[in-house]
Amino acid sequence: MHSSGMEDVMTTQTGLELLAPFDLGTTKLRNRMVMAPMTRSRAGTGGVPTPLVATYYAQRASAGLIITEATQVAPQGVGYLNTPGIHTQSQEDGWRAVTDAVHARGGRVALQLWHVGRISHPSFQPGGGLPVAPSAIRPEGSMTTPNGKQPFVTPRALDISEIPVIVDQFAAGARRAKRAGFDAVEIHGANGYLVDQFLRDGSNHRVDDYGGSAARRARFLVEVTKAVVDVWGPTRVGVRFSPTGAYNSMSDTDPETTFATAAAALRPLGLGWLHVYAPGAVDPATLEHRIVRRLRRELDAPFVLNGGLDRSTAEHALHTGLADLAAFGVPYLANPDLAERFALDLPLNTPDHATFYGGAERGYTDYPFRPQAA
Repeated sequence: MHSSGMEDVMTTQTGLELLAPFDLGTTKLRNRMVMAPMTRSRAGTGGVPTPLVATYYAQRASAGLIITEATQVAPQGVGYLNTPGIHTQSQEDGWRAVTDAVHARGGRVALQLWHVGRISHPSFQPGGGLPVAPSAIRPEGSMTTPNGKQPFVTPRALDISEIPVIVDQFAAGARRAKRAGFDAVEIHGANGYLVDQFLRDGSNHRVDDYGGSAARRARFLVEVTKAVVDVWGPTRVGVRFSPTGAYNSMSDTDPETTFATAAAALRPLGLGWLHVYAPGAVDPATLEHRIVRRLRRELDAPFVLNGGLDRSTAEHALHTGLADLAAFGVPYLANPDLAERFALDLPLNTPDHATFYGGAERGYTDYPFRPQAA
């Protein structure tokens, strides 16, 4: 692995807000740059992070905060090949090697807790059962399974008695994450997975206490978050939303109200941060901009903005108070030393889309660092 070189870069006066230190609750960050969670499908057998995964994250430790790829809290929460878990001892041990490697570089790292809900297939499910969801509504399209591409199936609607079991699985994952040495955790409430499926009225048609009004649809999120906060304390727990995202057949008739209601319901918990995927939000004319401003009012917590940001638009978001931190996905995938490159205003590596998912070192740990003479 290469030296990050962040310390020598930071001796230069860049004037970038992105490179200013930030106190995220009780966690001190070296800068305001967040590595966004990105599925890379390189976990080993049994969803165990490998030494290669530790290398990958350690290379990117000059980020203010790394948020790991989504990590399933239970076997029922699996929906993709070679994604990591946090529900067995071997998975916990694998993640411990990752956190040790990141901390050795002075980095900070949070684990993203995940349950895919209906975005799964019987071939991933224990006993070949149906995936679960708030309602029995099939997503459009197909997915990659152990047996190749297969159409999505109609999921099974969770019985109300099963919901506390899943809440407990998030809490158990949070406890394992704490033992594995993470600095914090983030609840994945975005991108059409289980928490998001409960939140949005396109995927939640329940008529019990977990469906109907926006407040009832937020109940599962609030219960999960409370359970995780009980493990970690509030300032080391974040939540991620994607209010207008259509990925995984998601929709909502009034996303501003839905997510403002959810944010307001989380406010009493005193969370460490809210992380929102809202492409184009830096443009005041967009719905995303309006929703981000509303969420900032509803939930008094540090705000992480994600979605197509570059050096310039991220800096603008911080300067205008749209966000406190800026999260970068693909730029971090292809540039382990992104913070240093931003500091020196250097060109970025070109990402290789063919190697985003699966494989080994190529397109994962072999992206070049900046020339040390720069």
